[in-house]
Amino acid sequence: MRLRCAVLDDFQGVALESADWSVIEDEVEVVSLREHLDGEDALATALTDYDVVVTLRERVPFPGSLISRLPRLKLLVASGMRNSVIDYAAAEKYGVTVCGTGSSGIPPAELTWALLLGLARGIVQESTALRANGPWQSTVGTDLHGARLGVLGLGRIGGHVARVGLVFGMRVSAWSPRLTKERAAEHGVELAASMEELFADSDFVSIQVAGGDGTRGLVGAAELALMKPTAYLLNTSRASVVDQDALLAALHEGRIAGAGVDVFDIEPLPADHPMRTAPRLLATPHLGYVSRANYSTYYSQAVENIRAYLAGSPVRRLP
Repeated sequence: MRLRCAVLDDFQGVALESADWSVIEDEVEVVSLREHLDGEDALATALTDYDVVVTLRERVPFPGSLISRLPRLKLLVASGMRNSVIDYAAAEKYGVTVCGTGSSGIPPAELTWALLLGLARGIVQESTALRANGPWQSTVGTDLHGARLGVLGLGRIGGHVARVGLVFGMRVSAWSPRLTKERAAEHGVELAASMEELFADSDFVSIQVAGGDGTRGLVGAAELALMKPTAYLLNTSRASVVDQDALLAALHEGRIAGAGVDVFDIEPLPADHPMRTAPRLLATPHLGYVSRANYSTYYSQAVENIRAYLAGSPVRRLP
């Protein structure tokens, strides 16, 4: 009898087209689930008959309480090689192998720039007005050349964001707790003396630090209060890094010029979530990792992970 594999959150219906799943079809029946399963009870009910689950990023938590309710689950494949919402101890306890996949930092860096440019030049507002036969020009764009870009976190993605800023002729600085002057210089950027200086001096602040307990609430009301009223905040990292209530207050009160956000405390966003109606906000539904190249990597390596597991030699094991 073939194993059963569920591919979660295939919103666009492209998971089965993004890789060659036929190489495991004799041993595994693969089912694409396009609707998000919200809550542990829904997940436990929907996944009870599956031996393998493929999940995207950290959208779906797999705590021990859920894993214990999935008696058939033997292999959990998560995109990327870091996942903070899987209980690895519980997975080991219940005999569940957890594997990851490769990923590229370029697509989220590119989306960061899409949001930044959209905010700087009022793209959505002007395009909407043009289509609705509204006012012809209602905004005045913010110049990038000569402006200060502050990058909070100069890792794989932050490094891409910083280099693009330099191409635009921006003055780029960066800060993170362990960032050195030498490492910043390797990217051609300045090391800010402190996170406070980064927020106070920048015209655009791009958050690129990893999620987790160490960065939870790293950016709160105090940091946002340091920003210029003409400055913009970008977050394509993790929602937990920024205090959501503090950001909403800053947007509603006009204390910053605007924000570009791709990550949220609840995903998908509920219909009544305040982020849907916040002013001065350019928001996208967590598109940072959503690109053809990344999907090809995710799902091709998911297939490789399943084949390796079936052969008794799992690869890319997490954590």
